[in-house]
Amino acid sequence: MIDIVYANAYKEVIEVLKHVSKEDYDKIPQDKINLFKKRGYSMVFSSTTFLFLFLPIVLIAYYNPIFKSLPFKNAVLIVSSIFFYAWGEPVYVLLMLGSILVNWALGLAVDKNRGNKKGRAALTVSVIVNIGMLFVFKYLTFTLENINLLFHTSLDTLNITLPIGISFFTFQAMSYVIDVYRGNGEVQKNPCNVALYISFFPQLIAGPIVRYQTIADQIKERHENFDQFTDGVYRFMIGFVKKVLIANNVAIVADGIFDSEVSSVSSAWLGALAYTLQILFDFSGYSEMAIGLGKMFGFEFLENFDYPYVSKSVSEFWRRWHISLGTWFRDYVYFPLGGSRVKKKSRLIFNLFVVWTLTGIWHGANWTFVIWGLFYFVILTIEKLTGFTKKLGAFSHVYTMLLVIIGWVIFRAKDIASAWEYLKNMFGFGSLPLYDSTALFYISNYSFFLVLGIICCFPIIRTLKNKINTNKPVYTVVSGIVLVALFLISVTYIIKGTYNPFIYFNF
Repeated sequence: MIDIVYANAYKEVIEVLKHVSKEDYDKIPQDKINLFKKRGYSMVFSSTTFLFLFLPIVLIAYYNPIFKSLPFKNAVLIVSSIFFYAWGEPVYVLLMLGSILVNWALGLAVDKNRGNKKGRAALTVSVIVNIGMLFVFKYLTFTLENINLLFHTSLDTLNITLPIGISFFTFQAMSYVIDVYRGNGEVQKNPCNVALYISFFPQLIAGPIVRYQTIADQIKERHENFDQFTDGVYRFMIGFVKKVLIANNVAIVADGIFDSEVSSVSSAWLGALAYTLQILFDFSGYSEMAIGLGKMFGFEFLENFDYPYVSKSVSEFWRRWHISLGTWFRDYVYFPLGGSRVKKKSRLIFNLFVVWTLTGIWHGANWTFVIWGLFYFVILTIEKLTGFTKKLGAFSHVYTMLLVIIGWVIFRAKDIASAWEYLKNMFGFGSLPLYDSTALFYISNYSFFLVLGIICCFPIIRTLKNKINTNKPVYTVVSGIVLVALFLISVTYIIKGTYNPFIYFNF
């Protein structure tokens, strides 16, 4: 029965949980159950509710020829975004609305008193309120659990449910007030404009983290056109195919191996490879859908991924992976601390330590994320201080991907002990055989999706587009037919209710 729960379509998972025996139910980790419930109720982009009901209605309302004014269009997007969030979070939508109002008021206070003590005080209050809210809902239970463990106390751990997307909309709220303080964008006197910036549904629950200075002018003035809309549809379909066709299928391999006892060295490597592909196409696919949706409504978001698995150093990997998060920490934490333009190496190391500790913590309330962040702190510090990656030559890509895969194992594991055990199995330090029937089963059934994922890690299509004349009608027709066919195949997977997990619901 547990296998059915893990593999069942999320639209049916609540009903399935009702019929699970108490013995089997107790074996399912509570965080999994909470996540299943969220997925069961939430309206993700890769769901039939979003694709065939929500999005068409919003587009029809937005492009209603009777109401062409920008305030009306913004109102449509605000109401739609609040409904979108409330669909999965009927209670916590009030938390998001409260965050919008508080940061709108603090933005006005900062703008009015910019450059004096009151302005700095308002900025400080904004940071404290936003970080405090994030701490309470994301880290308080984890903190109390560790206090109990360390001091042998019995404090009530509260078990607060994590609001979807809180890390994303909190960082955007902070971005708004900080950018107003710095003069990077005009203050929004109308709270509806702040509401649109923070709650806009394409990027609300999983990013990319849209910086206020990027979108400030677009909120008050934008001009949609047919080319931008069709480009948005194109980007959305590409992201949808990545998410549904690749990420969801390799997720079956990753979850099947990670959530059971590893039975061979090859199974361990296969699970790690599958998760490495899953997290890329899961998150980059969702980001690409968000960028495409933004274009459909006249907004231009910055790119969030740039083929990170072609990197030849870990530093390059982090310039290509989750770009919006990396630039957020760079501009709001690393640079204010002094960045790399410091006189002492010890200060540079400290700055990197702060940024990567916070990066790990941002991803979740678990020691595995802290270790994962510190893992990258050590690697990036060595790379920056020595520059040795330039001497690796052709081996640089192998070196980078090996460390990235190890990092994803730590990231995926339920705890540090499990991560250590998994890594030992990968490198043959356990008593496991080289291969077994589990590895052969997954390879024989999912090799197509694994190979497809590996191929799509490289910018092959982009390279071909640069070498041929993409303005020719033949190219346009052929590429369009192929993409539509892949999109329709992906839609059939969703309609059938196949496995549709989403990693970044955790964050």
